[in-house]
Amino acid sequence: MTWHNPEAFLLLIPLGALAFYLWWRQRQRLGLKFSSFQLVPQSKSWRIYLSAVIPLGQILSLILLIVALARPQKSDEMTKRNVEGIDIVITLDISDSMLIEDMPPINRLESAKETIRDFVKGRVSDRIGLVLFMGEAFTKIPLTLDYDMLVDELSTIQPSRTIKMGTAIGVALANSVARLKDSKAKSRVIIFLTDGENNSGTIDPETALEIAKSEDVKIYTIGIGKDGETKLPVYGVDPFGRKVKTYQPFHSAVNEELLKKMADETGGKYWRATSYSGLKEVFEEIDHLEKTNIEVHKFTRYTELYQEWLKAGILLLVFSFFLKYILLRRFP
Repeated sequence: MTWHNPEAFLLLIPLGALAFYLWWRQRQRLGLKFSSFQLVPQSKSWRIYLSAVIPLGQILSLILLIVALARPQKSDEMTKRNVEGIDIVITLDISDSMLIEDMPPINRLESAKETIRDFVKGRVSDRIGLVLFMGEAFTKIPLTLDYDMLVDELSTIQPSRTIKMGTAIGVALANSVARLKDSKAKSRVIIFLTDGENNSGTIDPETALEIAKSEDVKIYTIGIGKDGETKLPVYGVDPFGRKVKTYQPFHSAVNEELLKKMADETGGKYWRATSYSGLKEVFEEIDHLEKTNIEVHKFTRYTELYQEWLKAGILLLVFSFFLKYILLRRFP
């Protein structure tokens, strides 16, 4: 309950003073002294009891009128949120080269998964999908608001021997655009992460880029890892059935020219991330660039409650005057 005119309660101060004065005057009223109450005729008329109630009723009625004057109200607050969400497809390279251990704490793939996980948890009302690719591309998770499910699925991602080897950038991009084709979001974004060059697939990157431009899809591209000679982890099984890891020479190279073109021609941006902290900074910048527009409107509806207090105060005051001037009226 709220009060529209709380200053009305200041009237209780003079009312309290008046009540004290009336009580004091009643105590000081003149009378006759008797040595024993047995000498005084005892009258137990109901009129005497009612007359004693009249001042109390008048004071109480004024208190009720003051409460009504303060205008008690019940407030109901309603919130209306207008959310203009963004549809985002994260396209992640999961080829064997993503296992290269040049991005501690583990490798390129785990660093990417961890930063994507943090990015997803920081979104508000955006639908997010996940497309994975090697020599082929497939949709791991369609656009969804179920962030918990998406985060859980991220932890299971590893390169697969059942998928064609290679890096099909064109196919992956075309697949990602297809996931956004029917989207009605005000902004449609692809975050494209890869550590290699296009060397597989039935759709070349230039054709996929034209499709993205025709659909007005913005692409943020991220080149992962360092270029040059490195060691590629290879996992196998020893004669005793135990999993073993060996390394073989590997030349790592990111096609920065292609990734820059994909970003520039769609209004996006390209970054090169060679460390976990660098990749984290990239996603923080993307998070800042692609903010969801949320407008919050609050409405408060007030219900007046003073009527009941006013009615009670008036009725009690009228009843007090009725007792004093009609029912208990003294005639000469």
